[in-house]
Amino acid sequence: MNHTITIKKGLDIPLGGDAERFVVDMRSEERFAVKPPDVVGFTPRLLVGEGDEVFAGQPLVEDKRDPRLTLPSPVSGKVSAIVRGEKRKLMEVVVEADSAVKSAKTENPGLTPEAPVWWMIKERPFGAIADPDHKPKGIFVSMRDTNPLAPDIAFVLKGREHEFEAGIAALGQWAEVHTVHAQGPHPAGNVGTQIAAISPLNKGEYVWTVNAQDVANIGRWCLTGEYRPERVIAVGGPAAKCSKYYRVLCGTSIRRIAEVQLMSPNYPEIAPHSTSHATRIISGSVLSGSAIEADGFLGMYDHQLTFIEEGDQYEFMGWIMPGLNKFSFSKTFLSGLMAPFKALESLMPVKPTYSFNTNLHGSVRPFLFTGSFERVFPFDIYPLQLIKACIVGDVELQEQLGIYEVEPEDFALCEFIDPSKTEIQTIIREALEVLRKEAI
Repeated sequence: MNHTITIKKGLDIPLGGDAERFVVDMRSEERFAVKPPDVVGFTPRLLVGEGDEVFAGQPLVEDKRDPRLTLPSPVSGKVSAIVRGEKRKLMEVVVEADSAVKSAKTENPGLTPEAPVWWMIKERPFGAIADPDHKPKGIFVSMRDTNPLAPDIAFVLKGREHEFEAGIAALGQWAEVHTVHAQGPHPAGNVGTQIAAISPLNKGEYVWTVNAQDVANIGRWCLTGEYRPERVIAVGGPAAKCSKYYRVLCGTSIRRIAEVQLMSPNYPEIAPHSTSHATRIISGSVLSGSAIEADGFLGMYDHQLTFIEEGDQYEFMGWIMPGLNKFSFSKTFLSGLMAPFKALESLMPVKPTYSFNTNLHGSVRPFLFTGSFERVFPFDIYPLQLIKACIVGDVELQEQLGIYEVEPEDFALCEFIDPSKTEIQTIIREALEVLRKEAI
């Protein structure tokens, strides 16, 4: 079922460095990684060891609670490293790719929990891999991504329409599929916003969500039996040298991309004569992504890479300066007083952008009742009250305020404009984890 919705509440962040409509093929990268921490609620059991030969689609780890749920190798090759963190937590399984692609032969491929593409389906509430024993009230596919510098879904799906239709048909065997075209500012493209507008989630109900490109990957699997988790990602940002689209495989190493995009070969400097301005590389959106190293790996559910300047330098007189080149939602800077002239931006050939970096512009402080959250939060929920209920751990109040409808990314804008500098997304994730573990 196709839907078109219009959202009025929200905020588009004028971040510079949008990707040029040119696709660079980077599928020949040599190193790839499966990262279990990227998957909510996944308790990994390692199925391979260093030096093992694997084929594309072969499970590398499985969920201890449900062995049907696995994370497969994106390529054929050899397991070169098993990376562990604190308390021997499994962080990455790194695979060195072969020159020849090898994959398992599947005579009758279909969308089953044992299929290598099943991990691409996520479930709300909680955002874990879809539980095949649950009966979802619907499957939602967002046809627009409104995150800053996000890829254009129509552009990245060009040429894969047949696979996309096959993926929709395969998903339709499990529940009704809703493809949603959203209009309005961010977070109109967030699937959580769309679910809240079309079919709000109540306690005891489930919905599944799939990214549009992963729908095409599911369709490819069902048509050919070939596991090839291919994505076109947008690479850009104000600290990127030449913003472009890249065709990659899931979990790819970003080493070669970083070498091209970083402003200076003396990484992490972004300018030849600078000694203090470093670059942060974010796998995902600047609002909800994760910082990674220049030789790190793309997140399993991420579809963009963002390069932004670190805000680790001192600003003379800070907020006292006029700030004409700084974006201001709360009108702290003079740029925030230019709202009456925003209507003229549509007449400009190039929309103005502002100077952004990772600087918090202040320290952490108590919550302020400003009413700002309600201006960018399009859910029928009281955001500040829900955040406070999560902080104090009042589960009953969280449920009354709609905790099951949201994911951390839905609060990314609230965190961005928050004068208190509170890590709101972390608070929401921790509260959801408590509820998820109680529900197991």
